[in-house]
Amino acid sequence: MGGFEKNPRITPFLWFDTNAEEAVNFYLSVFKNARRLDAEPNVNNPMAPHKILTITFELDGQAFIALNGGPQFKFNESISFMVRCDSQQEVDEYWEKFIGGGGVESQCGWLKDKFGVWWQITPARLPELIKHPKALQAMLKMKKIDLAELERTAKL
Repeated sequence: MGGFEKNPRITPFLWFDTNAEEAVNFYLSVFKNARRLDAEPNVNNPMAPHKILTITFELDGQAFIALNGGPQFKFNESISFMVRCDSQQEVDEYWEKFIGGGGVESQCGWLKDKFGVWWQITPARLPELIKHPKALQAMLKMKKIDLAELERTAKL
C-alpha cells in the first residue's frame, strides 16, 4: 500500500513553507501520545526544494499531514485545533509548551504557535461553565483559561 490509502478518510493537511519537518518535530514534543508515521521524499518539485515533501504524523490518535509547499499560503485564525484538557494542570502544560516554544497568546484560550497554526487549549468543562453569564464574561477577559476562576464565577 502506498500513498495515502492508509490514512483516515479525513485528515488535516497543513501547508508549511519550508519548515514542515521542524513543525512536526515540535508537535511531537508537545503531545505525549504522538508519533511520526511516514514521510514522502520530494521528487522533482521545484515549488518545494526540500528533501521531504510530506510527513504523516499522529497526535493523540489524530492523523495529520504536513507539506513543505512553499510560501504561497499562510495559516490564519479561521482554522484552529482544539485540545481538550481534563484539568488546569493540562491547560497549563500545553499552554507553556506552545507559548514557551515561541507561540503568541490570544484570548479565550486561543494561541498561535511559532509556525502560525492556531490552537484552542480548552478545559473539557468550559461549555458547561460558560452557560453562566458571569463566567462567560470572565472567560472573555482571559488569555489562558483559568478553570478555578470560571468555577468560582459560575457559582456566584
